[in-house]
Amino acid sequence: MASDYTVGDLVAEFLAAIGVTTAFGIASVHNIPMLDAIGRRNAIRFLMARGELGGAHMADGYARASDGLGVIFSSTGPGAANAVGGLIEARFASSPVLHITGQTATKFADRGLGTVHDAYDQLGMLGTVCKAAYRVRSASQALGVLTRAAVDALSPPMGPVSVEIPIDLQRVAIARPAALDGFALPLAVPHAPAAAELDELAARVLAARRPMLWVGRGARTAGPAVRRLLDLGFTMVNSLQGRGLVAEDDPRSLGALHGGGMPAVAEFWRGVDLLVVAGARLRGHETGDFALKLPENLIQIDVDPLANGRTYPNRYFVCGDAGLALSGLAERIEGRLRVDPSFQSEFAVMKARARSEFLASLGVYGSFPEQLAAVLPRDAIFARDVTQSNTTWGNRVFPLHDPRQNVYPVGAGIGQGLSLGIGAAAAADGRRCVVMTGDGGFFLNVGELWTAVQEKLDLVVIVMNDRGYGVIKRIQDATAEGRRFFADLQGPDLAGLAALAGIPFFRAETADAFGPTVAQALEHRGVSLVEVDMTKVGEFPAYYPFNLRR
Repeated sequence: MASDYTVGDLVAEFLAAIGVTTAFGIASVHNIPMLDAIGRRNAIRFLMARGELGGAHMADGYARASDGLGVIFSSTGPGAANAVGGLIEARFASSPVLHITGQTATKFADRGLGTVHDAYDQLGMLGTVCKAAYRVRSASQALGVLTRAAVDALSPPMGPVSVEIPIDLQRVAIARPAALDGFALPLAVPHAPAAAELDELAARVLAARRPMLWVGRGARTAGPAVRRLLDLGFTMVNSLQGRGLVAEDDPRSLGALHGGGMPAVAEFWRGVDLLVVAGARLRGHETGDFALKLPENLIQIDVDPLANGRTYPNRYFVCGDAGLALSGLAERIEGRLRVDPSFQSEFAVMKARARSEFLASLGVYGSFPEQLAAVLPRDAIFARDVTQSNTTWGNRVFPLHDPRQNVYPVGAGIGQGLSLGIGAAAAADGRRCVVMTGDGGFFLNVGELWTAVQEKLDLVVIVMNDRGYGVIKRIQDATAEGRRFFADLQGPDLAGLAALAGIPFFRAETADAFGPTVAQALEHRGVSLVEVDMTKVGEFPAYYPFNLRR
């Protein structure tokens, strides 16, 4: 008897078997068999994006807010190319995203015959932006390729992985693989550092009197170990991606105040005699392209051997899972570490000074993080786009308390925030979700607002509206002698746009109205839109590095 189970069914069942409950994308001629199977089985929620770019960002935002796998289905050729921007951002963020796309029929692929959507070397294109890219070349290998792709995406350093499945293979009838019964991905256990490595690490730490941690996304499971080290006398700072690993209102944590343009922090770094960097890149974006002077006595912990000395030089490198390494360190030094008794108290005073000076530099916008924190639940997801407010207070001083709250464009691309926020809202599981964007970024992908509306997501969209590209204007001030060409932007009236979408609209026209206006929006479940009219609140002041004398 012929089987009515196809490769398309295999894709749908495989995803459900590995715990996927939500996917994003667009139905197209080259993925209908797979999406038809998802629809028939009704085990996975499929959110219909307006474009593959938005869908890829949604899958990324979902992965970050859920700490799981994000899944995006795209069309082929131009559709797969549209997804590339989102896949690049997922690669920047080391975000586990599985991109599944089609391909022209096997007999036509790679022959340049001009079949529908037959892009030149689609697999090569995807391979250049993803951690890996695969093609299913026979129905019998579909399960193996999907398994390899998902494992790659979820294995550190994590990242996006693409899979092509030609349209003819999606329709091939196969016997249902018995392996799907009780299926589990063959993920490797976290790599534990050798005992000798941890002994040497402990010896180096025990020689320090003023030790600090710098933790990143690669240490996101190391929260308990980090808090234990803080209790032993360490202080810490986190990368922009490592935010929330320890609640940023902890007086022993600088959060994301790394020191660039902050005299109090830069001065304090000079008195730190050991910096332990765990699961963090020490990225140029956070160190002023490595101009920030960090302690020379630097130890690095990373699961990726390629991280060894990639940015700042280190004096010792431990290859292994950050959580296991820091936990092993804490066990070895507990009761033995002798930290300068004044270290943590001096740190707390420095943090308060740095934060106060930073907020004062923002002028009328200096009260915004406190206003927003006062009205948002402590566990709310804070998604952002690249905009002046995010580059300053959104990324630096708005307090986060859990890594899953932190969703933003790591690659600093404009226009990604709304879609990232939609994906995060789909993963919110009862948590409130807000996305903050500028008008330029919002208008770039405004069509995805209707994705949030159609899917009945709970999302407050805050648009900081200065009628232009404020970030670009600051760069022009610094590099083009203040000539602000091509930076003013005309866009639709946001109240009218909200009415068109059928969602509540709120506007803040004074600085003091920001928090109360967001609070009004939060009273409603579903999608709502908040406009901050910056032309009335006041121009955003120049900020580091644009406020430096040149």
